[in-house]
Amino acid sequence: MLLAFVVGGSMIPAISQEVPKEYGYRIINTYPHDINAFTQGLIYHEGYLFEGTGKNGLSTLKKINLEDNEILMTQRLSRRYFGEGIEVVGDSIYQLTWTSNIVFVWDKNSFEQLGTHYNSTQGWGLAYDGKHLILSDGTATLQFLDTENFVPQKRVTVTFGGNPLTSINELEFINGEVWANVWQTDFIVRINPDDGVVTSFIDLTGLSNETQLGSREAVLNGIAWDAENERLFVTGKHWSNLFEIELVEP
Repeated sequence: MLLAFVVGGSMIPAISQEVPKEYGYRIINTYPHDINAFTQGLIYHEGYLFEGTGKNGLSTLKKINLEDNEILMTQRLSRRYFGEGIEVVGDSIYQLTWTSNIVFVWDKNSFEQLGTHYNSTQGWGLAYDGKHLILSDGTATLQFLDTENFVPQKRVTVTFGGNPLTSINELEFINGEVWANVWQTDFIVRINPDDGVVTSFIDLTGLSNETQLGSREAVLNGIAWDAENERLFVTGKHWSNLFEIELVEP
């Protein structure tokens, strides 16, 4: 199959001798999700969901019970900040802001602020490979950052069939791969972190029909991985549900 992605602002076909493998999905479980949440970052950690939300005046960090969507802890950002992706490293949670160049560092257990870092680009998605934080900024570039000072250690260009793939958004590191939402599409891509090549992709077309959508901005965004039980969760901005899914070959 030839898949057209947004590349450089235009739709062009991805053509390669090695076309990335395509997966579909099957819904395993459905959970409640806050339809008002403009989901930017999502993590499953130590039995709980952690979610970062966006929009000026509405941006938060939350600890949530998966089963019933009970909010167990909340940190609200100042109105000047538009929250973006989040990631846990040790006892700290990093939270990006979109265009303010500030990265907040929160205590995982209390949500007290531990500090900040400077980010020279836009902040979109964030993941952790066990050594570096991985940052997306809406371009085709992934940056691998030092967790102590947020200084880039390396960069890779994400490519699909040899073409740079932009609009890389929310990230998750799963079994040695970077998984990423492609903004304003129904696709998740799986990226080789060494060279940026998309090795496979997941077509989630139709999943948004299984939930209530709270706005015209209610696009797919949010990937969380339960490593212990090998469960994959996905949701979207202003979706009323979060889904546990499994991949299937078409």
